[in-house]
Amino acid sequence: MDFVKMHGLGNDFVVLRGPFEPTAAEVAGWCDRRRGIGADGVLVVSPLEAGLIGMEYWNADGSPAEMCGNGLRCVARYAVDAGMVSGPDFVVQTAVGRRPVTVRDDGSVRALLGTVTAAGVGPLEVAGYHLDPIRVGNPHAVAFVSDCYSTPVDAVGPIVEGDPHFPERTNVEFATVVSPDRIALRVWERGVGETLACGSGAAATAAMAHQKGLTDARVTVELPGGSLIVEVTDEGVWIDGPAVAVFSGSI
Repeated sequence: MDFVKMHGLGNDFVVLRGPFEPTAAEVAGWCDRRRGIGADGVLVVSPLEAGLIGMEYWNADGSPAEMCGNGLRCVARYAVDAGMVSGPDFVVQTAVGRRPVTVRDDGSVRALLGTVTAAGVGPLEVAGYHLDPIRVGNPHAVAFVSDCYSTPVDAVGPIVEGDPHFPERTNVEFATVVSPDRIALRVWERGVGETLACGSGAAATAAMAHQKGLTDARVTVELPGGSLIVEVTDEGVWIDGPAVAVFSGSI
């Protein structure tokens, strides 16, 4: 089985052409950085019809996820590179609906993640942090902190992820508003751990910051793996950034 290793700002994936559904054990094995290929998750990309591509995603521990922002951009780039679509503008079918994407000549991708919705639970205090739960297809809990770089993400992240208020578990964002158009962010992803970037986490954070009046509708979100442009519009939240093919191989 052929695969392509891809990443969006260091958030990396094993990408396979579908239709195909791996087992949880296969996903965990491929994502193992010492005994497998190494990745934060596995993406399966399937041609459905003209101008429509299917996307399925599994976290590194083998658990399925509803949405992955960096993964969505990588799926879009993969579909273009593999000749699955004829043009730069098309639609990706995800577990939470259809999402329009645009792939530029330089490989960067603009994608709509969808609308932001309530998480079913109000603001919380967990492990000494104030959290604002929110959904962008998948669940997030955003904590605004004075300095995300000194925040003990590895210690607090798993506590919040597994808190009983989040029966599906949750992604956890630790954000510092630098200016009205800039946010510094670190993310603990459920089923993975801290990653170099999280597209849906950046979108959730930007949407929450804008909702609180802390930032403009368009911001640059600075993640350990690089910067992502996020824009909150009436259509929903858009993300804009690179999608890179690293190498290909066979499993």
